[in-house]
Amino acid sequence: MHRGIALWGGLECTVNRVRDRFFDQLDRSGHATRETDLERFASLGISALRYPVLWERTAPHGMHNADWTWPDARLTALRRLGVEPIAGLLHHGSGPLPGGLLDPHFTAGLAAFARSVAQRYPWLTYYTPVNEPNTTARFCALYGFWHPHATDDRSYLQALINQCKATVCAMREIRCINPDAKLVQTDDLGRTEGTPAMAALVDFYNVRRWLSWDLLCGLVAPGHPLWEYITGAGIRAEDVLWFLDSPCPPDIIGINYYITSERWLDDRSENFPPAYRCDWYGQRLADIEAARAVANPLHGVRTLLDEAWERYRLPLAVTEAHIDATRQDQMRWLDEIWTAASDARKQGADVRAVTVWALLGSYDWNCLVTEDRGYYEPGAFDVRAAEPRETAIAPLMRDLAAGRRHEHPALHGAGWWRRAGRFLCEPIVDGAMRTLSPACSPAVVERRHQAPPLLLLGDGALSRAFRQTAEQRDLHCSIVPLPTHGKADERWMESALEQYAPWAVIRATDPVDVDEAEKNPAQLLTGITDLAVTAAHTCARRNLPYLTFSTDLVFDGLRRHPYIETDSVAPLNRYGDSMADMERRVLAACKQALVVRTGELFGLQNDASFLSRALELLSRAQPAAAAEDVTVSPTYTPDLVHACLDLLIDAEVGLLHLSNGGASTWAELAIELAKMTGLNAALVHARPACEIAYVAARPAYSALTSRRAAVLPSLADALLRYSQAWCIGRRRGSPGAN
Repeated sequence: MHRGIALWGGLECTVNRVRDRFFDQLDRSGHATRETDLERFASLGISALRYPVLWERTAPHGMHNADWTWPDARLTALRRLGVEPIAGLLHHGSGPLPGGLLDPHFTAGLAAFARSVAQRYPWLTYYTPVNEPNTTARFCALYGFWHPHATDDRSYLQALINQCKATVCAMREIRCINPDAKLVQTDDLGRTEGTPAMAALVDFYNVRRWLSWDLLCGLVAPGHPLWEYITGAGIRAEDVLWFLDSPCPPDIIGINYYITSERWLDDRSENFPPAYRCDWYGQRLADIEAARAVANPLHGVRTLLDEAWERYRLPLAVTEAHIDATRQDQMRWLDEIWTAASDARKQGADVRAVTVWALLGSYDWNCLVTEDRGYYEPGAFDVRAAEPRETAIAPLMRDLAAGRRHEHPALHGAGWWRRAGRFLCEPIVDGAMRTLSPACSPAVVERRHQAPPLLLLGDGALSRAFRQTAEQRDLHCSIVPLPTHGKADERWMESALEQYAPWAVIRATDPVDVDEAEKNPAQLLTGITDLAVTAAHTCARRNLPYLTFSTDLVFDGLRRHPYIETDSVAPLNRYGDSMADMERRVLAACKQALVVRTGELFGLQNDASFLSRALELLSRAQPAAAAEDVTVSPTYTPDLVHACLDLLIDAEVGLLHLSNGGASTWAELAIELAKMTGLNAALVHARPACEIAYVAARPAYSALTSRRAAVLPSLADALLRYSQAWCIGRRRGSPGAN
C-alpha cells in the first residue's frame, strides 16, 4: 500500500443498537446522502480510508434483498480519487440478525455477506470484517450497553469468539475471490495500572486487551493466561481451539487509541468522583482514566506500539487517532501520536500508518452512543453547518501527508492530558495521592519554545474572559489596554504589533449599553468603529487573522425565522447602524478578518446583561419587567469565547453568526431562569416593549442562526450552566459571576 509511514483517514460509521433503537452515525453526520465528502477526504492527502460497506445497511433483509447502490457509487468514487478503501463490514454493530453477536447464525451470515462484497468488488484488497471485536463484545455482552444487553463473562466471551470466528470465515470467503486480500484487524488498545490491592485485576485487564488478536493468531490454548478464565466461564474448549486449526493472523494490526484507553484502578474508591466508582466481583474500586488521576505523563501510544510489535511481530497501524477536545488539543493529540508512531518506526517497529479518525466527527460518544443527546465532536470537518467546514485538523493532515512540519502556533504548549488542571482527584504519585502545586507537577510539559501570542485589544471583562480561557487551553495570550488619552490609531496599532508580534488579533472590548449609545453616539460609538477598522487595516498589512464582534441589532426584526449571514441589514438604532457600517469596512479592509455577530452576551464577570439584572432583582424579591414581544437568541460568553478561539485556529474568515440558538422572548428567558435558580417566576412581569423604558428602538425579532458554523451548545444547555454558575456565585457572595 505504501513505503514508509502513511496517513490514513477514517469515517465514524457505527450502527449500534440500544434495545429497539438504532444509532446510525452515517445518517447523523449527513454522509449517507452526501457523496461530495469523498473529494473532501481525498484533498487531505490520505492514501487510504477506513470506509463502511456495512452488513446492516446493505443487506438488512438478507442477501437476496441486498441493495448495493450506495457502496457502488462510493467505492467507485474512491477508486477514481486514488484513495484505497479499507472496507469495514461491521462497525460496533450487531448485524441484521435478531440475536446480534450471540445469534447462532452470526458467523455464517457475516461470511456470506463478505463473499458477496468480494464478488462485487474483486479489486478491493483491504478489509476489516469486524471493527474492535473485543471492545464491542464488552459493550454488548459484558456491560450491557448495546444489543443484546448481556452482562456476564460467558456472553462476553461468546460474543468475542463469534466475532473472531466470523472474521476468519469472512477472510476465507474473501480470499476465495481475491487471494491477495489483507486483514486489517482493529481493536482499542490501552494499558491499566493501579494500586497494589488491584494487582490481580490490573494483570487481568492487561492480558484481556490482547484477546481478539491472540485468538486470530491461534495463541489461545492451555497455558494461555486466560485459558482458565475462558473455560471456567462456560466456553467450550473446542470453540477456542478451533482458532489453532484456523488461524488468521492480521496482515496489519490496527491499534485504536483514545485518552480513555489508559486506566487507573484504585481500591480507595471514596477518594474519586462517584461516576468512577464500581464493583468487580464484590470488590469496590475506582476505575478512572489515568490522565485524570496519575501525575506522571501517560505511557502513550508509543509504549503500546512497542508492546504490540514485541508480542506479534506483525505490521502495525494506528487505526483511530482522535480526542474530544478544543481545537488546539485535537491538533496536539494528532501531532503527539504521529510523532510517537514515527519514532517507533525509526526504532524498528513496522508501523505502517496513522489514521485520523472521525473525519466528519461523531455524535454522542460521550455517553457511548446509548442516548440521543446531540453531543458532537468535530474532526477534520465540522458538519454542523449547511456544508462540512474544514477545521485546523485538515491543513495539519495535509502537511503530515506531504512530510512537512506543521507550524501552527496552537501546537505550542501541552495538551490537557498533560496539564496540571486535568485531575479529578488528588494526583497520584508512585501510587500515593498527593497534593501538587501546578508549578511542581510532573504533568506540566514545557513549551517547545515560546509561541507567538494571541493579542487582545482592550482590558475589560470580555478581554479577561478570553485571556482566562486561553490560559486554560495553554494558548499564549497578551492584553493591550486601550489608550486612556488619545486614539487607538494606526500608529498605536503598529506599535502594539511590533511589541507583541502576535499570530492573531481580537478586538475584545466590552459590549456597549445600547440605550446610552443612542443618547451619546459620538462618545460611545466612534471610538469602537475606528478601533475595529484601524485594526483591520493594520492586520491586513501584516497578513494577520483578525476577529471583531458585531450584533443582532443590525436587523430590523420584520422576519419571523432566524436571520442568517446573507440576510440584508436594516438597523433601527444608532448602535446597530454603527455596527453595520463597521462590518462593511472591516471586511473590505482585511481578507483575514472574521466578523462575529452575536445576540446579547450573558455570563460576563460583573455583566450588565438583561438576564443578570433580572436575576439580581428577583433575588431581592423585586419585580423584573421583561419584554414579551422582543424575540432574541442570546449568547453565553464562555461558549462564545471557546468557539471564537476554535474558529481563529481554523483560520475562519468572513461574516458569521454565533449564538446559542433558540428564539425566545426576554420574558420567557427570565421566567425560565427564575425556575432554574429557584427564584419566584411570578415576579417576572411580561410587558410589551413599548411599556419598557427603552431609549433605542429594538427589532421585534432578532434571533440568529448560521449557515456556516453552528458551533455553540443549545440555549437550554447554556441557560442551565449559567443558572448553576449564578447560584454558586450567589452562595459565595458574588452573584452573576460566570
